[in-house]
Amino acid sequence: MKEDIIKQLDGYDEIVKEIEISRKYGTDYSLEKGSVEKYINLLHPKAMSLKVQDVFEETLSTKTFRLVATDNYLPPFQAGQYIALSLEIDGIRTSRPYSISSQPNQTGYYDITLRRVENGLVSNYMLDRVRAGDLFESSGPEGNFHFNPIVHDNTIVCLAGGSGITPFMSMIREIVECGLNRTVYLFYGNRSFDDIIFHDELTRISERYDAIHYIPVIENPPESYTGKCGYISAEVIREVIGDVTGKSFFICGPQAMYDFCLPEVEKLGIPRRKMRKEMYGAPNNIWEFQGWPKTVKKDDTFRVTVRGDKSFDAIASEPLLVSLEKNGVMVPSLCRSGECSMCRVKLISGTVFQPPGALVRKSDRQFGYIHSCVSYPLEDLEVLI
Repeated sequence: MKEDIIKQLDGYDEIVKEIEISRKYGTDYSLEKGSVEKYINLLHPKAMSLKVQDVFEETLSTKTFRLVATDNYLPPFQAGQYIALSLEIDGIRTSRPYSISSQPNQTGYYDITLRRVENGLVSNYMLDRVRAGDLFESSGPEGNFHFNPIVHDNTIVCLAGGSGITPFMSMIREIVECGLNRTVYLFYGNRSFDDIIFHDELTRISERYDAIHYIPVIENPPESYTGKCGYISAEVIREVIGDVTGKSFFICGPQAMYDFCLPEVEKLGIPRRKMRKEMYGAPNNIWEFQGWPKTVKKDDTFRVTVRGDKSFDAIASEPLLVSLEKNGVMVPSLCRSGECSMCRVKLISGTVFQPPGALVRKSDRQFGYIHSCVSYPLEDLEVLI
């Protein structure tokens, strides 16, 4: 049966003839063996060794880290993609995805830009302890949050919050440096004016290039501020862009921004299927999400047993992936946002809470797999890694 199917594939007869000719005249293709895998690994490496070449202070709470390859080769990427850094901090092995903020038309370095997160294990480590010359292991460029000329309009409306500016910075730098025929309206929300990342550069670009429109929106502006204030609302967007037809929407920021901005964009008549939303890590305050059981408190602890390994206590409001890492159980991970499925584990027994938007495959749900990065224990669990 399998042989009959193979014979129906396009090009089957040509390949059979080529094999017969090769055998007749002694053509040897053994030297080509493995060449396809070699080129695939160059473009999509499973891991890279990176060195911190330089560190730039952007704001009091934000730094940009310039990373170069230890073997002098970096694979290409698309503006909007990210890399996942692997780290060991005080005995805890973990990883974090960071959007590349540098432009993709050069591959001499990757820039990643980090803002300090309150009680953030990795952000505090990176901002306080990492220096030029430090080494990291990283994934290759990943992610689907990038412009697609086949699908998206040439005019894009970008809504950014906090460090969610980083993928848009890469897109804008590519547009102006490569002279791309693309128009950008960038609405950038921050709590205070001092929190704005890349403000001076974005101001210069918008003043020089007619196609780049930079609109900072400040929640608590200083008295001298004359720009947009409050939040990125439907009213603010419409006032700037006018007609919404022929425009694609991209959104990147913390969970609170999605909760506010998505309904506001819908008020403009844009269906959610027309919005590109970047995943932004596990949600905060998970116990406030609709569907969280009232009987489970955020500080409740449950026993997690890893079949064939160990048992430990886990906090209900902490992602299972984080609890596993804290207890020395390594699970491969990439996006840490419930999208890529790299960190999936099999749930043998017990119940977990997964927020809306966790992209678990139908087959995974059927056979009991969960994304550990956005799964929260609601009772004692047994899992299989």
